[in-house]
Amino acid sequence: MSAIRFSVLVPTWHNLAYLQLLVGGLRANSATDHQLLVHDNGSSDGTEEWLREEGITYLRSTENIGICKALNGLFLLAETDYICYFNDDMWPLPGWDVALSREIRRIGHSRFYLSGTMIEPVATGNACVVAPQPFGIGPADFDPDGLMKAAPKLVRPHWSGGTWPPNLMHRDLWQKVGGYSEEFSPGLYSDPDLSMKLWQVGVREFMGVGDSLTYHFMRKSTGRVQLNDGKRQFLHKWGVSASRFTREVLRSGQSYTGPLPDMAIIPTFKERLKSWL
Repeated sequence: MSAIRFSVLVPTWHNLAYLQLLVGGLRANSATDHQLLVHDNGSSDGTEEWLREEGITYLRSTENIGICKALNGLFLLAETDYICYFNDDMWPLPGWDVALSREIRRIGHSRFYLSGTMIEPVATGNACVVAPQPFGIGPADFDPDGLMKAAPKLVRPHWSGGTWPPNLMHRDLWQKVGGYSEEFSPGLYSDPDLSMKLWQVGVREFMGVGDSLTYHFMRKSTGRVQLNDGKRQFLHKWGVSASRFTREVLRSGQSYTGPLPDMAIIPTFKERLKSWL
């Protein structure tokens, strides 16, 4: 089966070694030549020079503007109908895009939100992730051969509640909801906020594709920036907690059984009380 061409959006910040792994993985393990777009958030580690040498289309800010603004800026350069967001500390396995393309064709319309399945070296209790699978915590000890050899046993059934990157949506939906909400900059809780915006415009296909596998090094930038209080922002904006929305509405991590049922999202007394504070 052939893969549909995507516009792959990647924000990066002082993570050149990881970005190089990601780009190498996309080039080696993709079934088609996807459009690659990178936003360099003011890196000083040679990222811009490397992007220029590689001929990769990129935007650059002189400071870290966060993932929300970076992704929205990159979207304006996107040429394809399908927008795919990757973190810079990920490495896609062969077949990642073929599996996503298969589900696009199966669904048959543009009102969907798909996530690939992350493989992580450390277990965090996230039901959507295959972990612990210690194939490296960074470029120095990454074992791609061992990872690819183990990959058939890491495939899991499709799961509900696709929210986190790598994720995929149609450009029409991106435009309809305005992309990522920049009031969540630099980006904490911007993922469930986007899912809620999609829910509000009628999207019910929130699917995690169990055989679209991506290794996630968990190289977090959150410890290096001043974070927004995304948990509180989400509650004040939507009247419900992000955790209840992902757990009860999106059924995150549960077995995928098809489009999610319509349901009223009614704030609990505790949520109403907290949203007033």
